[in-house]
Amino acid sequence: MSYNFIDLFAGAGGLSEGFIQAGFEPIAHVEIEKSACNTLKTRTAYHYLKSNNKYEVYVSYLKGEITREELYDSVPKEILDTVINLPIGDENNKAIQKQIDECLGKRKVDLIIGGPPCQAYSLAGRSRSKTKMVGDPRNYLFVQYAEYLEKYQPKMFVFENVLGLKSAKKGHYLAEMEKLFIKKGYQIKLFTLEAKNFGVLQNRKRIIILGWQKNNKNNFPNLEDINVANDFVVQDLLKDLPVIKAGGGNDKFLNYKTETTEYLKNHSLRNGIDILTQHIARPHREQDKEIYKIAVKKWEKKQERLNYNDLPERLKTHQNRTSFFDRFKVVAADLPYSQTVVAHIAKDGHYYIHPDIKQNRSISVREAARLQSFPDDYYFEGEREGANRTAAFKQIGNAVPPLMAKSIALEILKAL
Repeated sequence: MSYNFIDLFAGAGGLSEGFIQAGFEPIAHVEIEKSACNTLKTRTAYHYLKSNNKYEVYVSYLKGEITREELYDSVPKEILDTVINLPIGDENNKAIQKQIDECLGKRKVDLIIGGPPCQAYSLAGRSRSKTKMVGDPRNYLFVQYAEYLEKYQPKMFVFENVLGLKSAKKGHYLAEMEKLFIKKGYQIKLFTLEAKNFGVLQNRKRIIILGWQKNNKNNFPNLEDINVANDFVVQDLLKDLPVIKAGGGNDKFLNYKTETTEYLKNHSLRNGIDILTQHIARPHREQDKEIYKIAVKKWEKKQERLNYNDLPERLKTHQNRTSFFDRFKVVAADLPYSQTVVAHIAKDGHYYIHPDIKQNRSISVREAARLQSFPDDYYFEGEREGANRTAAFKQIGNAVPPLMAKSIALEILKAL
């Protein structure tokens, strides 16, 4: 028996991808961002084509042999219509639910997964906001989430968010959330999870709230007990990729057949594909490249991080000298996990310097995707067809690592 799910606030589909890999069937994805919806449509096309023995059509798209429109034309319209590009809220809920109902047919919903945008709860979001995010409507998107619980009555739900949810407004939002979910008929349990315990080579803490219908006698899986053994380091994610310089790389490296690594094989990140996409690095100013070299040398010689205030005066252009001392940071190849990949990577790459001093650049889109454990055949779209580095970085930074999501999904599957 397979279980189905609806993904709310779906983003680029990292959470969904993990559940699909674990055997769950997606009914619909709801997402506000057009670029992310295009990514979801492309991934939906991938899953449809692969399950119908037409995988070569998808590969043709990655190789640039057919357009995005031609890719979508190869998939039934009702499959693509499972991606709903509307903001969740009172204005659109009826239209969204009508579309979900059409996708659902006579079936009942087994799970609702997803998490509202995290800026409203994140410490970084609050520190950058003049109002500390007070009054931001995104603070209360969990109320909308609860409306979907009430309508569809899933057996359970998975609500993902940032660690700052615990402290936002001194825990007020979390307490309100708990009360509301209980009112809608669910018992809940909150887990604080680390991505590195799930085989992801990244230091990333997240909150997962599991909710079960009160009358359900199943035991909650203990997600904090999951601990995937890891004998790998970040270099195992990077070393098979072509060498590129700042501003270099390709959206498509054809006939990509270099030697793989045990990590990539074990977790199916290379998944047999012979084309590498989106290995593109952003260009950098000469001044930044000089700083990158200093940061990499410091790590190579002493395993020390660069403190911004230790730079030569001529290289210090930021006014802020009292905080964010580590704004230039190397993705250390010899550690078992990298720093957290966040959406700010779309603005600059200073916090994600490639460890190879010869390449002297920040990490590429594909490298960021691998740190988040996305398989190599996952393609991140922009609004228009073609490589869109900024949109891809933003989607990757906001995503749930699929590898982490898959482990959670498998535990839920056992409990169900």
